[in-house]
Amino acid sequence: MDKAERLRPQFEALVGAAHVWGREEDLSHYNNDNRGLYFGDAALIVRPGSTEEVSRVLALAYENDIAVVPQSGHTGHSAGGVPAKGQIVVTTERLTQVRNIDPDNNALAVDAGVILENIHALAAAQDRLYPVSLAAKGSCRIGGNVATNAGGTGVLAYGNTRDNVLGLEVVLPDGRIWDGMRALRKDNTGYDLKHLFIGSEGTLGLITGVVLKLVPKPKGREVAFVGLRDPAQALALLLHLKGQLGSELTAFEIMPRTPIDFTLAYQASLRDPFPEPYPWYALVEISSGLSSDAARENAEQRLAAALESEIALDVALAQSEAQRQDFWAIRETMPPAQKPQGWSIKHDIALPVHRVPEFFQRADDIVAQALPGARICGFGHMGDGNIHYNITQPEGAPKALFEPKRQEINAKIHTLVSDMQGSVSAEHGIGLAKKALLAETKSPVELAMMQAVKQALDPKGLMNPGKIFD
Repeated sequence: MDKAERLRPQFEALVGAAHVWGREEDLSHYNNDNRGLYFGDAALIVRPGSTEEVSRVLALAYENDIAVVPQSGHTGHSAGGVPAKGQIVVTTERLTQVRNIDPDNNALAVDAGVILENIHALAAAQDRLYPVSLAAKGSCRIGGNVATNAGGTGVLAYGNTRDNVLGLEVVLPDGRIWDGMRALRKDNTGYDLKHLFIGSEGTLGLITGVVLKLVPKPKGREVAFVGLRDPAQALALLLHLKGQLGSELTAFEIMPRTPIDFTLAYQASLRDPFPEPYPWYALVEISSGLSSDAARENAEQRLAAALESEIALDVALAQSEAQRQDFWAIRETMPPAQKPQGWSIKHDIALPVHRVPEFFQRADDIVAQALPGARICGFGHMGDGNIHYNITQPEGAPKALFEPKRQEINAKIHTLVSDMQGSVSAEHGIGLAKKALLAETKSPVELAMMQAVKQALDPKGLMNPGKIFD
């Protein structure tokens, strides 16, 4: 019996017996990663219902040298929430209180377990927008978004999660509570400690509360699919629209035809934006703070100019809110639509925006040589240089022939990214999946600084051990 199992009665006394689960339960959701590559074996799942309960749970674990794996919605892609044998998972799924909504200050304070889609609804009810959005918005929780510095589709105009957090509440490894729930835009009193925890993947403490920055809700929003010849034409279109629209260009997503086909086969209710296929596409969102008419006029004029300048082959501008949602659904359904097509090799990389076309050309050549017939699904947030370069096994090929190529192709793609001054992890984090890559791509000085922070805040090494670095 693990030490944590022997202490189960004490954990139950802290949060209630109904909120401590052991191996007699189905713990697969908490143990395993989303891609089926990593499998955990938690001793207990502990579900505290308040910050004070989290504090007591972590203090008990600390006193008894029990490792803690924080979990939020557990929707990540780098196995950052997978527990090893004997560790306990402490989940924020019961921390769902709305603490304060302050539309005059454009701020929203919530518990860390609030689902992202619910935060969008809370903001919208105040005629405000929380601009971080991602495909998992219906199940991911804000604490996990903060802990992984989630990006998503709005980074081009609004920045990633780090840029939209004003304050945090964090329980430290020994159970102490740091109250940094400040809704200030300027606070120059020493180190800005919240940034230590944003993107730390639960290795420094457990986030229990968040103050989010809101923005005025756009009065108008237009969404268009644009048919393109290649990524170079997509870059020309991006530069054209960004130069004309500035921050009113709120999203620019790029995708080839292959993931469009996968999505339309997977989701029968969605329709092809065009009567004929194009090699590449951009999904463009243009917003206006003035009115829906202003957004429409801007979109029509700028996209018409792109057609006239031959930096677009075709444009399909959504004609209703339902069609706008369908256009976004095509893009956001791409990750699950890959699964029925077979085994995938996935990359979450970032590059200087102007080098994205070059990357596609060089990466596609690498895949063609290493794995002929593989289907490339390289899509993502071209506006901020973040590409999900995914590779699906050749049609009809057995997994046994494809899966062994994963390490070879990963190494070649990540080497290419590093050579192009990019990042091997744009928004999915490091977790277990990319520890070796972090050691290869960060300098000894950077690694030493990170490890010094870890040692200072978690001297026993009990918070999410084995993640990011050993």
